[in-house]
Amino acid sequence: MSLSLSASAPRIPPFFLNTDHRQRCLAQLRSKHTGLEKYIYLNGLKERDPNLFYEVLLGNMLEIIPILYTPTVGDACSNYSHIWRRPEGLYVTIENKGHINQVLRTWASGQASRIAVVTDGSRILGLGDLGANGLPISIGKLDLYIAGAGIKPTTTVPICLDLGTNTQRYLEDPLYLGVRRKRPDAAEMDEFMKEFMEAMKDVFPQLLVQFEDFSTDNAFKYLDMFRSQYRVFNDDIQGTGSVVLSGFFNAARLASSAAGTPISEHRVLFFGAGSAGIGVAKQLMSFFTLLGLSEDEAKKRIYTVDSKGLITADRPGLQEHKKYFARTDYDGSALTKLIDIIEHVKPTALLGLSTIPNAFTEDVVKLLAKTNVRPIIFPLSNPVSLCELDYSDAIRWTNGSVIFASGSPYKPVEFEGKIYEPGQGNNMYIFPGIGLGSILSKARHVTDAMVEQAAISLASSLTNEEKDCDLVYPRLTRIRDISAHIALAVIRAAQKDNVDENALFRGLSDDALLEYIKAKQWQPTNIQSFPRL
Repeated sequence: MSLSLSASAPRIPPFFLNTDHRQRCLAQLRSKHTGLEKYIYLNGLKERDPNLFYEVLLGNMLEIIPILYTPTVGDACSNYSHIWRRPEGLYVTIENKGHINQVLRTWASGQASRIAVVTDGSRILGLGDLGANGLPISIGKLDLYIAGAGIKPTTTVPICLDLGTNTQRYLEDPLYLGVRRKRPDAAEMDEFMKEFMEAMKDVFPQLLVQFEDFSTDNAFKYLDMFRSQYRVFNDDIQGTGSVVLSGFFNAARLASSAAGTPISEHRVLFFGAGSAGIGVAKQLMSFFTLLGLSEDEAKKRIYTVDSKGLITADRPGLQEHKKYFARTDYDGSALTKLIDIIEHVKPTALLGLSTIPNAFTEDVVKLLAKTNVRPIIFPLSNPVSLCELDYSDAIRWTNGSVIFASGSPYKPVEFEGKIYEPGQGNNMYIFPGIGLGSILSKARHVTDAMVEQAAISLASSLTNEEKDCDLVYPRLTRIRDISAHIALAVIRAAQKDNVDENALFRGLSDDALLEYIKAKQWQPTNIQSFPRL
């Protein structure tokens, strides 16, 4: 085939095909000096050549995921109104109330859409109310669905509900992209959300909706309000809970083996009692109930702490979502300091979801190490700047005995001649598989059992080499295979709960179904990409 080129047409260099354009893109990416510059570069690459972008992402996930998501996405959100270059997602504003259906119909993929990540920007990571600047959270999560589970890019819908912001500096910023008003009261927002979810079902009938980074009270409220009506789940509550449950299974086995104690005797202290903290605590109930404990017995193994100290049932004005784990077995003076709470509880595990940086001090960590052969410490707050404990400090202060998993990535640490590899309780291990399994099974709802089985599947996914390294999570480089196995577990749980609408899967063996799942995972076309002209 001959090419006809006009004299004025820009031309691809004659020997372009003799080079690897992916390596060129990586070199350009690595030439950027800050995470935000790298984010902007990748954003532009995705616009110019989506196929090439996903080729580069899939080949270099450990390097690129921290740019597209935590920790760099926090900077992208904080600065989004200033780095915005082009439309990337769908904004639905409070001023659209009454005609949300028409707004949703402007999204090009229409009924072919399969998954949406929806945020209202009210609690982005640990950064607070970012309003309309929260859209990169939805974009980033969907990129992880594509990379981690093979969801087809053209079936994804990133949505930011622009309902105003209570952050004054954004309202005063002349470049702020969002509506300039304070957030609505509960009645107005409830009315908006009900219209929004009904419109989503009408416009995107096959869609799975993931709620992301809503404020604590609203995260629980809207999950409870919609989970039995629509195909919806909340990653901050259910996804975080599931991935922590998975890591805790493996951490508890390691700690109990080292101490020679029954695995059912763990006591877990949660530092942070927002939507993520309480959501994880509720999910961790499954660890104990699966071992044969009753619900009441399991609840007694879990202690929660907020900014006022140990949460007890007699505290005046206690928020509704904190009441379930409030202690009824303590009637002394209020315990407000973490070190005193640890002295009282004597936990085997300390989990941080507080967004308070360096909250786990040397005294706290050393006390845990004194009372536990292998203390379990999961500082899970994102991004790294808000993490409760740095990995190198955890290793030094426990002389390497700590079993550690963080929410954000840390590099391996060398201590006294040994290399220690941190775990990362990254929701990316869980939500892509939950999403893939829910979509393929056409589940009407995302049930508790589906989330629980996802955690069990992840916990059992360690290779022998990973077990020999005392890892609590598998290496992220295997994420697509891990997601396929999680999707299988989710589909089987959906069938058991009778919420699946894809009856064809019921007649397939596990091996045949797993093969089908892997065949459905989208891959970028493996061709040498040309620059867009």
